[in-house]
Amino acid sequence: MTPARRHLLIAACAAPFAGLLGCTEAGSATVVTPVEIDPATTCDLDGMLLADYPGPKAQIHYAGTAQPVFCCDTREMFATLLAPEQVKPVRAVFVQDMARADWEQPRGHWFDAKTGFYVGGSKRRGSMGPTYASFAAEADARTFAAQYGGKVMRFAEVRVDMADLTGGATQDTRM
Repeated sequence: MTPARRHLLIAACAAPFAGLLGCTEAGSATVVTPVEIDPATTCDLDGMLLADYPGPKAQIHYAGTAQPVFCCDTREMFATLLAPEQVKPVRAVFVQDMARADWEQPRGHWFDAKTGFYVGGSKRRGSMGPTYASFAAEADARTFAAQYGGKVMRFAEVRVDMADLTGGATQDTRM
């Protein structure tokens, strides 16, 4: 393999949000799959037990790391991914489809976060207060927004200033 080809391959594999397939020099693909949370799974940012709190969760799979980084809610996921200092290559990001997962005890129903629809500003609260309800289908996001309020957005429409984590702990009544 030529050095130029190797650099091109490395750049393609390391690009954030490159997709759900990881690259290998042999040309085979490694599928990145979501990891289910269990009673001992903790949020990498604050150590909270994910199973103890309501609302959608997220997991970020970084290149070169075997285990995902878990987020106790989607606002935290956006804050992490959109932070200017975030330079780690991302292989995949998964969130839960809240049309199928139980809001109070969400388990399973993971999908590619980049393809989802998010409802921000609803009456529903996640583990740290206001969150972005995540949905695989736009119709489900619109139904949720009609019931609980909020604005439906695509992944790319959420900006870093919309994912401010300031004051999250002050809104958590269980801490």
